[in-house]
Amino acid sequence: MTILIFVGALLGTMAIGMPIAYALLISGIALMIYMDMFDAQIVAQNIINGADSFPLLAVPFFMLAGEIMNTGGLSKRIVNVALALVGHVKGGLGYVAILAACILSALSGSAVADAAALSALLVPMMVQAGHNKALSGGLIAASGVIGPVIPPSIGFVIFGVVGGVSITKLFLAGLVPGILIGLGLA
Repeated sequence: MTILIFVGALLGTMAIGMPIAYALLISGIALMIYMDMFDAQIVAQNIINGADSFPLLAVPFFMLAGEIMNTGGLSKRIVNVALALVGHVKGGLGYVAILAACILSALSGSAVADAAALSALLVPMMVQAGHNKALSGGLIAASGVIGPVIPPSIGFVIFGVVGGVSITKLFLAGLVPGILIGLGLA
């Protein structure tokens, strides 16, 4: 019965468009009141302890690093390096997109940041070279999926903190699958 009250309060608050964090807070308080165990000190302590996580600081810093790379022109330089390495091959711009996504993934850790940076640079280049715009965007979106797999990854950091798993081991475990995804796309 208590689980039903918690889930009902959670779904009800989310149905009105409330952010998930506030919905969880209200649902937890509703459950504590129902069970006659409400204590404001416990609620405040859990809110503060939930936000007091040093490894979770990696998430905004990954986002900041991605924004700095885009603003500073590092993404353009990465695309130029990929062009120099595989641009001469037939269908080279597709290989450039995949290789640049792998390199950017090793720097930013975010699929969205990688796809945004690469689409702004490579889609116009691919359209100008005669490629279909939709297929070019699809390739860049598919290669952006490599972002959460090749370390450092925001998802690995969050999973490591929440699950109590070694983040170093997660990073090492992501290398081979990330490279295989890149090879599979190529």
